[in-house]
Parts: sequence; C-alpha cells; structure tokens
Amino acid sequence: MSKISVLVVDDASFIRDLVKKCLRNYFPGIRTEDAVNGKKAQAMLAREAFDLVLCDWEMPEMSGLELLTWCREQDNLKTMPFVMVTSRGDKENVVQAIQAGVSGYVSKPFTNEQLLTKVKQALNKVGKLDTLMNSAPTKMNSAFGNDSLSALTGGKPAVVGGAPAAAAVNPFAKPAAAAPAPAAAPSRGLLNSPPVKAPAAASAPASGRGQGQLRLPSGTQQCVIKALSIKEALLVVKRTETLPQILDSAVLDLEQGDNAEIARLNGYLHAVVAFEPKPDSDWLQLTFRFVDQDAQKLDYISRLIARGTAQKHFVPGA
Repeated sequence: MSKISVLVVDDASFIRDLVKKCLRNYFPGIRTEDAVNGKKAQAMLAREAFDLVLCDWEMPEMSGLELLTWCREQDNLKTMPFVMVTSRGDKENVVQAIQAGVSGYVSKPFTNEQLLTKVKQALNKVGKLDTLMNSAPTKMNSAFGNDSLSALTGGKPAVVGGAPAAAAVNPFAKPAAAAPAPAAAPSRGLLNSPPVKAPAAASAPASGRGQGQLRLPSGTQQCVIKALSIKEALLVVKRTETLPQILDSAVLDLEQGDNAEIARLNGYLHAVVAFEPKPDSDWLQLTFRFVDQDAQKLDYISRLIARGTAQKHFVPGA
C-alpha cells in the first residue's frame, strides 16, 4: 500500500517543522516534503505527485494564492486537496481562497487538533483518508493535541509559572533567560484589514503607541510592545488563568499609522517571565521571535523602529 504524501509550503522553517512534526506524530505512515515558497513548491508539484498540499499565503517569489491558482489550472492538480495555513483569517481572504478553489482553511496560530481535522476532512473528500488511517493508525493523545508546543516536544508540556523563569530548551535557538538577546529570523507582508478591538481589561497606555494584539492557540490578548528589534519583540500582557507556553506559535497584529494599517507577524514565544518582581505578578513579559522571511514585513518592522513607535517604558495598569 503506497503512503500518503503531503507537501508543506511555508517560508518559515519553524512552521514547516511544526506542521511536519504534528502530521508524523499522528500519522506515522505519512510521507512529508516541504518547500520554502510557492515557486519551489510549483517545481516539486510539476515533477512528482502529492496527495495534499498545506500552504501558507504570504511568501516571497510566489504566494500561496498564486500557487493555488496555478494548481487549479493543471489537469492533474485540479482536484488535489489544497489547504491554506495562514494568518490571513479575514472574511475577504477566505472568500478569495474559496473562489480560487481551496479545499480547506486553517488560521494561524492553530492547535494540532485544528490542523489534523482539516487534513482529515480534505483527504476524506477525495477518498484517501482510509489509506492514511490504515497505513499506521495511532490514537490521538489529548495532551498532544493541545498546542504547538506539544508538536515540537513530543507531547511533554512545559508549564510556565508566574515567577521569573528562564526559557526552556528551544530546538531553534539557544536558551535565553529573562532578559532576551536578539536572535531569530526576519519577517513578512502587510495586510490592510480592520483592526481587532482589544478588551479594556488589559489596561494599555492611553496614547495607543506600542500596542498590539497577540493571537495564541489559547486565545487573543492585548499586549504592549516594551521593545522592538528587527528579530523579536518584548511584549507585556495581562496574566490570565491560561499561561502562555514557551514555543507556542503565535501571530502578532500591530496597528500603526494614521490609516490603522495592520501588520501581521508570525512567530513563537521564546521566553515567558514575570514582569513584576513577585510570584503573583499580574503582568507577564513575553519574548516573541519572528519567523517570517518576507522582505516586506522586515522593511515594515525597520520603519517602525526608525519612527520609534515601540513603547520603551511601561507601567502596569497605567
């Protein structure tokens, strides 16, 4: 019996590895290949057959939408399942993808359960789910399905308490303590979409400068940008019952400028520490590292830094 083959397309290696790890843990019999952008994926699809494509939208050289459009123009790829895995979750983007012939849509950040559900739905529509399940079936571990951290650590969760703590072992970077050092990958393109209003409970500075929305698998939180570099951002968030986890994949939505334009930056949490010097700190400081590779977002971050829009000082509850 031949294996089901999946092509994972994303310019961020962190996301590609996360998706492949998730699929291999749940479907040990699956074959996965990856491509760094739509152009590379196009070349691979032209020379070999795949049963499913999981593709990002914003990528250099060729976007996911362009790749999808090309696939639907090819006789042998018209019915191949094609699932978008992207931070472009707005209604207009979803409609655009549907019109181009997308099979499914997964919004970043995603849980493993959300990704696997879309994979099974897409393969079931073309009658290939049974082949995948029978190749090497395994039971879904509830802890494994909770978040992106599980996908990278084999289901061993790293619980972060309210007291100051150092970063856990990260397979993509050296461990970091409470004060993070710059390191990571550059970032990707702009989306002009209506801003998401933040809950008032997070008490951000009234000026509105240096604010954003942090989207995690557990939900969305308002955040204050304490510092910003070309590789990472220091964020301050209100502590909630569900603590952010180191290595959680996340999306940072930055609203800047008179036109309230939104920059969506993909990344992961490299460190989580208490912002106040006490174990019951009401505020957490997160080190958010960028993983995108698109020059447009990298340029946008550079302009933000040049304009000094990042808040350098923050007083909780101000």
